[in-house]
Amino acid sequence: MTISAPPIDIGIPADQRTSIAEGLGRVLADSTVLYAKSHGFHWNVTGPMFNTLHLMFMEQYTELWTALDAIAERIRALGLPAPFGGATYGRLASIPEAEGVPTALAMVKELVEGHEAVARTIRSVFALADEANDQPTADLLTQRLQIHEKTAWMLRSLLEG
Repeated sequence: MTISAPPIDIGIPADQRTSIAEGLGRVLADSTVLYAKSHGFHWNVTGPMFNTLHLMFMEQYTELWTALDAIAERIRALGLPAPFGGATYGRLASIPEAEGVPTALAMVKELVEGHEAVARTIRSVFALADEANDQPTADLLTQRLQIHEKTAWMLRSLLEG
């Protein structure tokens, strides 16, 4: 005898779960591209700020790596498959991949822009989560937004003055 899973009934209609999951898919794509960029910059940074930036980029890509799982698992909890693969992320992401190996300060600037782009993507999903009374997604988005805004501020501080 085969037992099938019951339909998802978490108090959020299927159409809203789909819209939220698609929005989270864009957050996942942006976060994955930013993760890869941060990791690549960690490997390739040079110059007088090498040690500082090398360590800072490592902290940032490690934090992003952990976040990818939380975002993807929320998509799965909503009942949809989490997007994956380079072509899919390229289509969904608002962050471009790096062109070549930028200078150290150009890396910092690209990462500021990347963190701010993720923040904008996150904000675009908030309305969907709020409308659906989806507190777990709103909580996840709030946590992610705080991290991206703080990281953008810290990186931007390296470029000021």
